[in-house]
Amino acid sequence: MADEDDLPEQLRIRREKRAGILKRGGQPYPVSVPRTTSLLEIREKHKDLAIDVSTGIIESVTGRVIFKRDTGKLCFANLREGDGTELQAMFSLDKIGEEQLEIWKSEIDLGDIVSVTGEVITSKRGELSILANSFTLAAKALRPLPVEHKPLSEESRVRMRYVDLIVRAEARSNARLRPAVMRSLRNTFNSRNFLEVETPMLQVMHGGAAARPFKTFSNAYEMDLFLRIAPELYLKRCVVGGLEKVFEINRNFRNEGADSSHSPEFAMIETYEAYGDWDTMAELTRSLVQDAAKSVFGSHVVVHHDGRELDLGGKWSEVSLFDAISDAVGQKVNAQTSIDDLKKIATKLGIKVDPKWVTGKLAEEIFEHSAIDKLSGPTFVKGFPIDTSPLVRAHRQIPGVAEKWDLYIEGFELATGYSELIDPVIQRERLVEQAKLGASGDLEAMGLDEDFLRAMEHGMPPMGGMGMGVDRLLMALTGLGIRETILFPLVKPTAGDE
Repeated sequence: MADEDDLPEQLRIRREKRAGILKRGGQPYPVSVPRTTSLLEIREKHKDLAIDVSTGIIESVTGRVIFKRDTGKLCFANLREGDGTELQAMFSLDKIGEEQLEIWKSEIDLGDIVSVTGEVITSKRGELSILANSFTLAAKALRPLPVEHKPLSEESRVRMRYVDLIVRAEARSNARLRPAVMRSLRNTFNSRNFLEVETPMLQVMHGGAAARPFKTFSNAYEMDLFLRIAPELYLKRCVVGGLEKVFEINRNFRNEGADSSHSPEFAMIETYEAYGDWDTMAELTRSLVQDAAKSVFGSHVVVHHDGRELDLGGKWSEVSLFDAISDAVGQKVNAQTSIDDLKKIATKLGIKVDPKWVTGKLAEEIFEHSAIDKLSGPTFVKGFPIDTSPLVRAHRQIPGVAEKWDLYIEGFELATGYSELIDPVIQRERLVEQAKLGASGDLEAMGLDEDFLRAMEHGMPPMGGMGMGVDRLLMALTGLGIRETILFPLVKPTAGDE
């Protein structure tokens, strides 16, 4: 903290007020204050009160001062509660006395949290109000709130979410949207008799996805550990053990880039169903998304923050990955297309080819570069290259393709689903290949997880699996970027944060 003399004037004045409160024997941060009801309850109970009525009902309410008008013998303030409900408070000389009125005028600032005790009335203008008999400071704000005509920038909203929640109704509604969506997801799973489980975040070996992990160290075990990139391998162990329909809402950590649809720490829902396949997973995913839309908006048509509507209803489109690539680049491309031919296509498209990419990875990069923006409405893109899908069953008819789909909505991948590979011999071969890629420098390659293979060797039933980003589901429902759907996303500290 800077020296008092170096503080901006607003901060210095507020600290002086705090010191003055203490000097006169007051408490700028008391342990408790009077509170008999909420502002919302008062608004609901007295919503039909006529103009200029005194109810005789005395209540104690709390709120943050967001507006203040001090005149001679009558002062006005607007108090706001955490849920955004506001109520006017009135302070008159004849009700609270000269000393208290002067304290209100001189010591209370915008942003302070106060308790006001008084009669519930309506003013001469019909405004529902508390006519104060007394007030108590609940917390002195030493920093001012942003002024209305100069709102917080997006960067400031993310860095100071606590201020964003105070001043912006949309931030508060976004924060309440996530738990509403979570309840809907759980309700959909419960209606289908899925069991919610928890699996480790700290793992001896990272696996279940192609991603670069965060690494940490356990002092107790004297060993390196990884923060999980996916819960897949543990959820599949559950299915081997007879928990045939499982899901987990989990935190994953991937040591990769951050942009409008990627965060290093993110929430995901992952699920597995014995005797299901990629088609049953697609139907489940559509139900999860549509049920969430219905629970939040009352309809499958969702309204984005900018007023634009998105229809998530009905049956969703399906397209083959390689057909989408072929249409986009104007020539036939399939799983047998050589890496040299794919490199020529990539060069024409201006894609910088990483020499470590396998053939399927290059095909996927071409798809992302050329075909995603041509998708219309929610679309299942089906049939991914088998060399980028080491945990997925080979397609029943098409060579070189895995029974894997990605669900795209609004140009970003929302979920991915599979017919799971259950043959432990083939799985070992695939993981050995992954280990070779890792040894040659591929930081996203999976390791050879012997315990997982041992579980498979006990007999894993046919199953479908699916993973869906919760933050991305909120993006689809609101049209917001990922940093707006996460309450406290990871941001690089600035000099002022340290």
